[in-house]
Amino acid sequence: MTSENKGTAQLITAMMLSGTLGVFVVESGASPFDVVFFRVVFGALALGSYVLSRGWLRDHGFTPRTFGLAVLGGVFIVFNWVFLFQSYENTSISVATVVYHTQPFYVVLLGALLFRERLTAAKVGWIALAFAGLILVSGVTPSDFSSGGTYLTGVGQALLAALLYGLSTLVTKRITGVRPHLIALVQVLVGIPLLLPFADFGAMAGTGWDWGWLVGLGFIHTGVMYVLMYAAYAKLPTSKIAVLAFVYPAVAMVMDWAVYGHHIGLVQALGVPLIVLASLKVTLARPLRTQASAPAPQTAVRAPEAASRTATPAASEA
Repeated sequence: MTSENKGTAQLITAMMLSGTLGVFVVESGASPFDVVFFRVVFGALALGSYVLSRGWLRDHGFTPRTFGLAVLGGVFIVFNWVFLFQSYENTSISVATVVYHTQPFYVVLLGALLFRERLTAAKVGWIALAFAGLILVSGVTPSDFSSGGTYLTGVGQALLAALLYGLSTLVTKRITGVRPHLIALVQVLVGIPLLLPFADFGAMAGTGWDWGWLVGLGFIHTGVMYVLMYAAYAKLPTSKIAVLAFVYPAVAMVMDWAVYGHHIGLVQALGVPLIVLASLKVTLARPLRTQASAPAPQTAVRAPEAASRTATPAASEA
């Protein structure tokens, strides 16, 4: 098997695992804050064990500045998960996941606003097309605005999660000379003290088998999945990463239908290809920055040394 074929298999496996995340969140029966808290706890154990086994804590490459950036990115990532998981409750896994995949456009818009990155007319056009698709996928009607229902709240939570993810991308892609696994480890460790005041341990007492779902979120969706993605990104071109990233929402939609009987309607389905096409166009048009790294869910290693390269924002996962 060639290196690229192996990377393809690794990334497809990682994205398929990512697509099952919503089921683990819902089946745990815990509140979004509790889910994220225990995800970062078990995720830190999984990633920490892997990092220690590889001996990467020596010569970690962090400076006070880059460590601070990793911590800030972790704050955005952790609350991004909270809002996304809340969106699952108020909409559905399918709708929340597709809406969440507007985050590459936030990266472009925030980059232009905060860092004066070049925003071409073509990118503006593709972003407009994507948000037209978003309107279709969301299924929001004028009556939702007048009634103030939870569905509209859920769509807003998914959009806010995407915005926070975009902010984390912009912050952490400025970290250089640090392995992505270490950045991810810092980001999940940040979540422990950050979410501790919100965790309801009383509500978690006696949940029995529900703990299995939470352990899975940490070890499978934050440990195994990240390691697979980082290994894959080192072997694949950006174009293939961008395409394979959409395995995640596809699997999420299938799982939502198979397990819960949820599916998006015909009109909503028309918006999906608009978001996919626009995301690919915007992502692949962006110049590849070989000395920057993306946030925990999408960081790519460039080579065995500490430096890392940016993975396409389309390769996002929850």
